[in-house]
Amino acid sequence: MSTYSKVLSQAQNLTLEEQQQLLEVLSALVRDRVTTQTQGSSERLPRKNLKRWRGFLPKRVDALEFQLQLREEWDD
Repeated sequence: MSTYSKVLSQAQNLTLEEQQQLLEVLSALVRDRVTTQTQGSSERLPRKNLKRWRGFLPKRVDALEFQLQLREEWDD
């Protein structure tokens, strides 16, 4: 059994809270690795494909405002 399969099997046996915590930690690890790899290498960024993302969001989004709006919806 591969290491990936072992880890996946163990993750499936965690509680929901533990799975969420694991997801957050893994996301941070991947985000840090991506940031480290792309830091200082702007020539590797896909500048040509930026137009593809235009229109993805209707306008600039203030992250804090968006988060507060979501929390208000949850409370309703």
